[in-house]
Amino acid sequence: MRVVLAAGTTETALIDGISAAGASPELMAHTPSADAEILAYGAPTAAPVTPVSPTGCPTPAAVTRAVREVVGFEVAVVDAGLSEPTGAPTVDLGVEPGADVRESEPVPGAERIFARAREYGRTLPDDALVIGETVPGGTTTALGVLTALGEPGGVSSSLPANPLERKRRVVGTGLVESGLESGDCEGDPLSAIRAVGDPVQPTVAGIAAGALETGTDVTLAGGTQMVAIAAVLRHAGIDAPVTIATTSFVADEQGDALPAACDRLDCDLLATDPGFDERDHVAMERYCAGEAKEGVAMGGALSLVSDGRMAAVRDRLEAVCARLGIENSDLDVATEPPEETHGS
Repeated sequence: MRVVLAAGTTETALIDGISAAGASPELMAHTPSADAEILAYGAPTAAPVTPVSPTGCPTPAAVTRAVREVVGFEVAVVDAGLSEPTGAPTVDLGVEPGADVRESEPVPGAERIFARAREYGRTLPDDALVIGETVPGGTTTALGVLTALGEPGGVSSSLPANPLERKRRVVGTGLVESGLESGDCEGDPLSAIRAVGDPVQPTVAGIAAGALETGTDVTLAGGTQMVAIAAVLRHAGIDAPVTIATTSFVADEQGDALPAACDRLDCDLLATDPGFDERDHVAMERYCAGEAKEGVAMGGALSLVSDGRMAAVRDRLEAVCARLGIENSDLDVATEPPEETHGS
């Protein structure tokens, strides 16, 4: 089993109140780079920060890494528009960071990115892939693409209180700047991404499309951001079976909306409860309080955990958090990397 992580950035994340993927806007650009390092090595190596929310919720990369240490899986990180370098080994598809979704063309190279990612997906030798993402601001761009495609529904949030109306206003501005209305990009998903998306979207969709064409089983690891990817695939005429694997945190927030979206897009849905409410640990408490919820292939990784091994994942998560400087007894989360890192 291989987990492919598409890591990128969009200036949309800098819009006030949009994302909790970092302790400050200045540090947010390093989040995807650090996420890749945590997944690959167990701790940041080159990135100057450990991504945490302002209240101390650790990046979902910590959870995915904990699963990797229990289950074991191969990892491939694809540079899908990183604005800061990462120490993790990456596949370079020549993707640039995304601009603010309120601009007329935040992803001008959407078609080229999709084509290159599709070719990469065709080359992967695996029977099954789990494809995840890390892109601060990605739920807002997901809403943008869904709206441009005319797909109903809302999106999740890394914040406990989902600022959905704010996201809708941002997307509305982006559509106006692009000369579009809701549904104008039906059947033309790359135009939707070019107008109101982010560079991670054509990367993930392209990898999935290429892998599906070679008969590989594809699981899209995430919540409402991966609903947007599934919509891109369906509007591109790709009807192969696809599974969306997310966390119970997203599923609980979305209620009936998530299964309805998956039914509409003909996707199987898996939602895994990691049992974080069984532990008295600050990291798990913040997830149960509604922070982060998903990202860095967290839901897809958790879906790989067999019955009876989730307690081991929780144990490893505590160990990973300690390695990252996140102490259960203190909400003051370290923002500097630990003195030494651990290999995979």
